[in-house]
Amino acid sequence: MNHQKANWKRRFFTIWTGQAVSLITSAILQMAMIWYLTEKTGSAMVLSMATLVGFLPQALGGPMIGVLVDRWSRKKVMIVADMIIAAAAAALAVVAFYMELPVWVIMMVLFIRSIGTAFHSTALNATTPLIVPEEQLAKCAGYSQSLQSASYIISPAAAAFLYSMWDLNAVILLDVLGAMIACIAVAMITIPKPEAKESAAQSGFAEELKAGYDALKHHKGLVALLWVGGIYIFAFMPINALFPLMTMDYFGGTIKHASAAEIIFAVGMLVGGLLLGAWGGFKKRVLTIITSIFVMGAALSIAGLLPTSGFIAFMACCAMMGFSGPFYNGVQIALFQEKIKPEYLGRVFGLFGSVMALAMPLGLVISGVFADQIGVNRWFMLTGIMMIGLAVLCLFIPAMKQLDHPQESEQ
Repeated sequence: MNHQKANWKRRFFTIWTGQAVSLITSAILQMAMIWYLTEKTGSAMVLSMATLVGFLPQALGGPMIGVLVDRWSRKKVMIVADMIIAAAAAALAVVAFYMELPVWVIMMVLFIRSIGTAFHSTALNATTPLIVPEEQLAKCAGYSQSLQSASYIISPAAAAFLYSMWDLNAVILLDVLGAMIACIAVAMITIPKPEAKESAAQSGFAEELKAGYDALKHHKGLVALLWVGGIYIFAFMPINALFPLMTMDYFGGTIKHASAAEIIFAVGMLVGGLLLGAWGGFKKRVLTIITSIFVMGAALSIAGLLPTSGFIAFMACCAMMGFSGPFYNGVQIALFQEKIKPEYLGRVFGLFGSVMALAMPLGLVISGVFADQIGVNRWFMLTGIMMIGLAVLCLFIPAMKQLDHPQESEQ
């Protein structure tokens, strides 16, 4: 299927540049809001609620969002989603101008922004294959992963600096500007429409949802990959949250040490993303995914076995964890983009987002209970063993092996 992809680089990198600015300004604002809540309330419950509000729309509404993304112009969805995110921030600035910000207003704004983000990320993932040639998808996913990790590196430092220099309103206006730049970047390019849309207009919501599910179900390898992804997120997301605890409680470090561990992880992720962007991974993509999960598991296991004096070795493990991530995340997304016809991609990525967003809190709750009981270092080790087990399991799932065969991509 030819989507006039000859000038794909200009179109992809135009969107990518706009997203880079928007992602970083949004991450800075998100961080500043968390600090504002910490400063004003000092409540762990409030911070947990703020986190929950952040992924609830994707967890509960993912498949429905996917149907709407497939129905509507993906270009318009991305522009409107960015404008809603900016408008919610602007509304917060107006309230902050007149009074001390109530917690419920911040929660409502975080919720509206997360709805916008859920629409935007689903539309963006569904748009990429319409612009980028199939053989370049894994490389482009690598660039996107490196962009995400760059925002992880830049945003905490930038948020700390700006929040100490400016009031919250100035940080909000910076984010509005970032969203506007992203809108202009998307508006500047043409995005081809997926084919075979006529039947969608005549069928109902439930039928469209089922058609999207059937498109995924047809590829047994992708269904297996979806569940592998759910287990991966279930195991890894709590580790993300336990990094400061591991650094400060187990290794006896300070906040500076905790920040250093987070930054070294993000630098590893940035390097991994750039390497994936330049190289594209092994010829057999499933081997790239399995190797990435295994390396992540090995790094977590080693981190969990370290003595309390082993903080430097822990930093090396953090770099290894970060480095391995893009080779799993990027290649996984590229496989979905290659195998599923573009007209179903919104629904499939909506479902994908839901599974990932539901696995997250489940992992956080279970890890919270057990890490306190057995010690955070042992939890790192157990998670590592679970990851290595998952990598080995993937070798024995026949449908996973089929993902590298051309017939898998035929509907």
